[in-house]
Amino acid sequence: MANLGIPQNTIDILQKYQFNFQKKYGQNFLIDPSVLERIIAAAEITREDHVLEIGPGIGTMTQYLAEAAGHVTAVEIDKALIPILQDTLSEYDNVTVIQGDILKLDVKGLMEKQSGGKPVKVVANLPYYITTPIIMGLFESNVPLKSITIMVQKEVAERMQVGPGTKDYGALSLAVQYYAKPEIVANVPPNCFIPRPTVGSAVIRLTRHEASPVQVEDEKFLFALIRASFNQRRKTLANGLSNAGELHLSRDQVTQALENLGLSPTIRGEALTLEQFAELSNSLKKA
Repeated sequence: MANLGIPQNTIDILQKYQFNFQKKYGQNFLIDPSVLERIIAAAEITREDHVLEIGPGIGTMTQYLAEAAGHVTAVEIDKALIPILQDTLSEYDNVTVIQGDILKLDVKGLMEKQSGGKPVKVVANLPYYITTPIIMGLFESNVPLKSITIMVQKEVAERMQVGPGTKDYGALSLAVQYYAKPEIVANVPPNCFIPRPTVGSAVIRLTRHEASPVQVEDEKFLFALIRASFNQRRKTLANGLSNAGELHLSRDQVTQALENLGLSPTIRGEALTLEQFAELSNSLKKA
């Protein structure tokens, strides 16, 4: 089968099947062999690995994954791409293609069936509009993950990696860093895709922590607290958290908890580290 990383081969396949790009699925197919090789290298794919690929498209990266991995399970939402994938991946007996929406699938059940409960590496070129729900869904579903190596909008990748005190720091930064160590491994310009996106992209690898870097009494409460802290960025934590209905906290409780941690009542969420959020969460939970 022709290497789809070569632009002309991608164009030939798209013409053969008269494929129309679906804006609602945010489809941008990668056409740069060097970027594809960097993704495989960054994900450290070996013959021992079971890979979950989200959004294989016409199978460009799937071909590279199949060459490197033990087995690849590829989940594609667009029904129109299934016959194309059957064609472009026909030479590989270590690929399973599943038509479905990753956000609605029981990913844990699927991977137990496919990989027998072995740790999984996720690789994906994600549509920008659903990057966050997919990543959070994977972490929260208790799938045995080793790492997630994904192509996302450059801004989003930067947001996952930054620390306190920067304007990009927010709920996504904290949630990702709670579960994994983020590292941007490549910046990818728009001309590496067909059709060209309007923004730059980046490949980021999220290596799952063996054990969480912080100890929290109640994970759900921690994340509710983090979300409330950034919902109204301009507000002080004391105001933002006491206004958040779902938390049922009084201004006095929040102020007291902050003072117990040696923090000013006028501090804002963007100034707190993950460790401080965990301490605050534990302290408020007790209160």
